[in-house]
Amino acid sequence: MPVAIVTGASRGIGAHLVRALVSANWRVVALARDTGRLEDLAADVGAATGVPTRAVLPIGCDVTDAAQVSAAVGQALQAFGQVDLLVNNAGLNHREAPLWEVDAQEWWQVLTTNVKGPYLLTREVVPHMIASGGGRIVNINSGSGVRDNAESSGYNASKSALFRITGATALAGAEHGIFAFDLAPGVVRTDMTAVMAVHSERTEWTSPEEVARLCLALAGGELDDYSGRMVRAGADTVAELRARAGHLPTEARRLRLVPWGEDDPLA
Repeated sequence: MPVAIVTGASRGIGAHLVRALVSANWRVVALARDTGRLEDLAADVGAATGVPTRAVLPIGCDVTDAAQVSAAVGQALQAFGQVDLLVNNAGLNHREAPLWEVDAQEWWQVLTTNVKGPYLLTREVVPHMIASGGGRIVNINSGSGVRDNAESSGYNASKSALFRITGATALAGAEHGIFAFDLAPGVVRTDMTAVMAVHSERTEWTSPEEVARLCLALAGGELDDYSGRMVRAGADTVAELRARAGHLPTEARRLRLVPWGEDDPLA
């Protein structure tokens, strides 16, 4: 059975992905700071799917702490002997306000969690993937990373940075069988999105099942042509993505500067 590590697994999208992966016959290492919630998740998954709870290994881990990340990956390898998939899902947002009104520590913690976390996990996992012949990384990104927002500067900046982590991993890892993807989940109703003012009047939400379908397709190697690119739940279907694979424009679904025209010296 293949093995996945999922961060931010104790609630929201992370917990949904743990359940979906186990149902698809993956063993999952679930990481989060709240070990109690992880243990409850493991028990719930076992009861709901009929899969023994040993299919989920709950490990308390602060993804911004290099020592904890290294120890968690070590535990995963000791338990299962391999890591085939990394899902960097753990993330934070700050209070919605202009940049100069957000507490500096709160703003920087968003960058630390959303950027340093995926960096540390990727840095720790990829050498083991290379040694075993390859692997895949799914970074839970956002359309926020390609646009400005007056009241969400830290979150948007972190997701732009995550694009660069994905792209760098895809480029450097290609010769080693490493594939990396940005998966935008749309707007799933979670603890974080439910309290955001921008979504206060929202009546339509992206279903967790749509996110899981795309994640499983990426994890299973169905969409490797999208390595270094973004796919979005609620907008993309696996069938349409498969149909477009193989003839994608070079810059499609990547984060790039848009020149003013052919005469732009930055083009």
